[in-house]
Amino acid sequence: MNQILLKKIESEQFRKDDAKFGVGDSVKVHTKVVEGDKERIQIFSGVVIGKRGAGLNETFTVRRISYGEGVERVFPLHSPRVDKIEVERHGAVRRAKLTYLRKRLGKGATLVREKEEKSAAPAAK
Repeated sequence: MNQILLKKIESEQFRKDDAKFGVGDSVKVHTKVVEGDKERIQIFSGVVIGKRGAGLNETFTVRRISYGEGVERVFPLHSPRVDKIEVERHGAVRRAKLTYLRKRLGKGATLVREKEEKSAAPAAK
């Protein structure tokens, strides 16, 4: 009974525009930032290196290189502070967590292969 009530309350607070992205994708996260009495949108772009949790507690970690230093931010997926999530490109990875990118330097730290679309018709000979 309690679980059913919790699910119903949680379902009202879920994000309406369900962004389809996964680990390895390059994303732009638009976050609402409050400065004094003004509110503005700030964009944090990078590679998704991990997702965790379920339901309202689901979070994802985005990593980018800023001025030669690695910067990571953890965003709650269903937070009202996260305005929208844009997927720049889909990455092809074979891991659930990309923590090995932390050890890499330069271009290798941001390099994730792009997912190749499979063509519907095979090439004729």
